[in-house]
Amino acid sequence: MKNYICYSINNTLNQFNMADTEKLVEQLVTQHGKTRNSLLPVLQGVVREEHFLSDTAMIAIAKALNLSSADVYGTASFYTFLETEPRGENIIRVCKTITCKMKGKQQVIEAIENHLKIKEGETTRNKKFTLLAANCLGWCHKGPVMLVNDDVYPHVAPDQIVDILDKYC
Repeated sequence: MKNYICYSINNTLNQFNMADTEKLVEQLVTQHGKTRNSLLPVLQGVVREEHFLSDTAMIAIAKALNLSSADVYGTASFYTFLETEPRGENIIRVCKTITCKMKGKQQVIEAIENHLKIKEGETTRNKKFTLLAANCLGWCHKGPVMLVNDDVYPHVAPDQIVDILDKYC
């Protein structure tokens, strides 16, 4: 039987130092270009690799794209899926719309909280999971809906939570 929190050999997120972050930004800018239109793909690339946008990353992006730091931060903080705080390796999002609420999303959240021993908005000690509520995920007809990273789980039920989350251990 697996523990309620998954343990892995590498149970902490990779911590990038400034040089690694700047190198990553340089690679993403080379890939996507130096125009204002490249900002979103570069931000997404940093989140994909580092799991959030640090101040160091946003400053490096601003310099690389010749934008103000405020412009980069404003874009990053506008989009829900661009994290500006450290998060777990796997981000669990549960839709918080009225439709999903009516179909049992609160029981799903409680099952996740009980299994991982965290509350909504928190990250497990081993940095494996973060639990967040999300605005509409676009699956209202199949609620309640849970998203783990990019994987969608429609019609999710509390009794499915352990099996689903074990896939990410």
